[in-house]
Amino acid sequence: MASPEDISSSLAVLIDADNANPSVIEPLLEEVAKLGVASVKRIYGDWTTPNLGQWKQVLLEHSIQPIQQFRYTTGKNATDSAMIIDAMDLLYAGHFAGFCLVSSDSDFTRLASRIRESGRRVYGFGEKKTPRPFVSACDRFIYIEVFTKKAEDQQEPSAGRKSPKELKGNKALVGLLRSAIEACSDETGWAQLGPVGNFINKTANDFDPRNYGFAKLSELITAIGLFEVERRESRIFVRDKRRKIVT
Repeated sequence: MASPEDISSSLAVLIDADNANPSVIEPLLEEVAKLGVASVKRIYGDWTTPNLGQWKQVLLEHSIQPIQQFRYTTGKNATDSAMIIDAMDLLYAGHFAGFCLVSSDSDFTRLASRIRESGRRVYGFGEKKTPRPFVSACDRFIYIEVFTKKAEDQQEPSAGRKSPKELKGNKALVGLLRSAIEACSDETGWAQLGPVGNFINKTANDFDPRNYGFAKLSELITAIGLFEVERRESRIFVRDKRRKIVT
């Protein structure tokens, strides 16, 4: 059995080939590297079918182990079952701090919940069409569209970026930011950006400033225009502009 120190950053990355695109794997694994160490990388599918042939080069480049699962009937339930069984085997082995589940399929909702019940973190990766139950079952869910936007932004920095008017008109976004700042603020209304980000991640597990075209939370908050932003030495502080009027 591995010691707690050995598993503190170890992650198992499990990919549903029927619900993922080879073009996003490189940036996806870069994102995984920010979360921990991808000790296991496996991808599940029926590799006898022509539609999965495009995966070959990607798997070789990133040392991802393909797991063969024949389709006994029309559909992909056999593939899903194989991935779920493997995940439970890895969970019981006790060698991982968390799991990265790459799929947009709601069939993995119960798996995500079960892993979290065992005290392991679950990071989901899928398209924006992913059913809400699966998104909510993860500790954090990252939409893979942000990886596509990243490639576009390298060619045109403003590509996909929401305008200040659009951001201000997004009541859910503004409300989330105001609630987070209020929860983390001192008596003057100022809050450190770090705790604000942590609060948001706990209350909205699929929040990501990249969904709005911004690389950082500070850039998003500044662009909205409803908040004051101050840099004090190496820390960033934010405050609701309405608070300034009150005080």
